[in-house]
Amino acid sequence: MNRAWTLLSRSSVANALRRACPGGSDDWQATAALRRACPGGSDDWQATRRMTRKPATTADNASTCFDSNIFPGGARMDNMLSVIRSVLAAVVLVGLSAVAPASELKIYIMTDLEGASGVFKFAQTREPDNPLGETAKEYLMGDIAAVVRGLRDGGATEILVIDGHGSQAFVPHLMVPGAKYVTGKPRPNALWGLDESFAGLVLLAHHAMNGTPDGVLCHTQSSKSENRYWYNGVESGELAQVAAVAAHYGVPPILVTGDEATCRESQQFFGTECVTVAVKRGLSREAAVLYPFEETREALHEGAKQSVAAIEKCKPYRVELPIKARKEYLVFEDPSKEPRLVTKEGTITDILRLFEF
Repeated sequence: MNRAWTLLSRSSVANALRRACPGGSDDWQATAALRRACPGGSDDWQATRRMTRKPATTADNASTCFDSNIFPGGARMDNMLSVIRSVLAAVVLVGLSAVAPASELKIYIMTDLEGASGVFKFAQTREPDNPLGETAKEYLMGDIAAVVRGLRDGGATEILVIDGHGSQAFVPHLMVPGAKYVTGKPRPNALWGLDESFAGLVLLAHHAMNGTPDGVLCHTQSSKSENRYWYNGVESGELAQVAAVAAHYGVPPILVTGDEATCRESQQFFGTECVTVAVKRGLSREAAVLYPFEETREALHEGAKQSVAAIEKCKPYRVELPIKARKEYLVFEDPSKEPRLVTKEGTITDILRLFEF
């Protein structure tokens, strides 16, 4: 109950008192006089709090306040008692609202596989039904579990987890309670289920953009055709792509996890307010310094908790429309020849169609 009281603001108590005084401004003025005269002075919150903690003592103190100097014109005792009843009713009303369930706090998680703990080579991420890939998926589920628990411990009331890896990477029997999970293709859109009701975006187990020297398994959309994207002249990876679409709904990125290069890229695009958790350090595209799972899972849990507290400081990542877009990618036309580099340019007028370019 004490914790619930800390949720109350002076204004909410004052408004409740006004609503509870049926006599309008006269009752309200009398109530205000009561607060000023009783110990605690004119502080609305402190006076009201004492009245709820020590009702008997407060009543005794209130009885010393019946004075014509306090109530100009000489307020009658029955009027005063009516005011006290109104005050106490208001306190009960506000107190009940404080212990009622908190408003929902929804978090949207977009996952990938390359940025999970223990993953460092494409053999773990590309080939379906590969034993290495199946193990990597289990690694990912461990990271997801740590983040889901951390978000819940931080105050999240609803969590939606999206399988964002191309060949899909969720292992159903390893899904922990406290979230809903979306996997399988096709879906209506890339960020299915996202809307304005979500408070924050988590980019979990992601990787750095294509061409990052120390980015473990770095790529943008396709590691085979070596895609690269520029929006309004700024080269952008998947972190920026997902966050730009989320910004359409006013949802800010609050947590990014992956290797150290991914965390660095997050700070470049989203600022330091967005929490980052590194689970490994890249040496090259398929070599890394791996951190022990016990350490990464603890860091992911704590980072997730911190990210909920950081929501108010985080801002949506917006790309100005219309977007002047450019894409470079390789085309493999003849196995006996080197692939051909193709450049595509165009304009994106609807951010929700960003992934169609």
